[in-house]
Amino acid sequence: MRASVKLGRRRLLLGGCLIAALAGTGTSAVPAFADEPNRIVTIGGSLTEIVYALGEEDRLIARDSTSSFPSAAGELPDVGYIRQLSPEGVLSVNPDMIIALEGFGPPEAASVIKQAGIPVVVIPDGYDNDSIIRKIRATASALGREEAGEELAAKTAAELAAAQAAAEGITDKRKVMFLLSAAGGRLMAGGSHTHADGIISLAGGVNAMADVNGYKPVSNEAVIEAAPELILRMRGGGDQSSDADVLAHPAIMATPAGKEGKVVAMDGLFILGFGPRTAAAAHELSEILYGDTAAAGN
Repeated sequence: MRASVKLGRRRLLLGGCLIAALAGTGTSAVPAFADEPNRIVTIGGSLTEIVYALGEEDRLIARDSTSSFPSAAGELPDVGYIRQLSPEGVLSVNPDMIIALEGFGPPEAASVIKQAGIPVVVIPDGYDNDSIIRKIRATASALGREEAGEELAAKTAAELAAAQAAAEGITDKRKVMFLLSAAGGRLMAGGSHTHADGIISLAGGVNAMADVNGYKPVSNEAVIEAAPELILRMRGGGDQSSDADVLAHPAIMATPAGKEGKVVAMDGLFILGFGPRTAAAAHELSEILYGDTAAAGN
């Protein structure tokens, strides 16, 4: 066991049931004593990032396919995509705890995993600053690293507050359309109540498709009317369309972004993960939108 893990510390776990790790609410399953887990699987890229940021990566034995950062995580066994898991794949690595982002699945697989006799900690997701802090605290609590979790939460909160202040100082906000897919010529965009909407706002932009709820197909007319000034794409996603394909789309061509060739691809986990690096992602996107004027509050 690593030196950072106190010998003799006992974790409160309930074998064979779901532990609801809701940071700040005090909600948890009725506990029973068990040895501290040291064979942990993380399901959700932001959770894997948090484990590394807490210095607890030696306890990880596997991760899901969205866990692409840090690069060292790629050396761990991959148990599958967060929403298309196989119970056999997750359980085959013999974990003694699973830390998963809410919504992992499919539901049938999640149900089997939860009933397998292994503690499963489900961490709430979200797309605002507070949700990131809750993730950090809940993950740290599951690991028995509350003190380190508070330190990371405080550092991350300060970075997010600075990003928020910079965004609020921008007066001439530019419109951004997050394009999830352009496959087959059909445009799917990120509307309100999404991680895409959250990062656009934190970067000081305006979501051009805010009238859409969630990630939805959008009509050519809606895109033209929205008049985005930047098309933001996710690098590393399932959409194989190139930037050139996007710019050649009739609806995109009619927008300010299309006319100026303003299409930018950023790493998906970086911009949509809502973890410890989100403030850095917001800063990078803001610089793309505004350049040096963002820092001065243009």
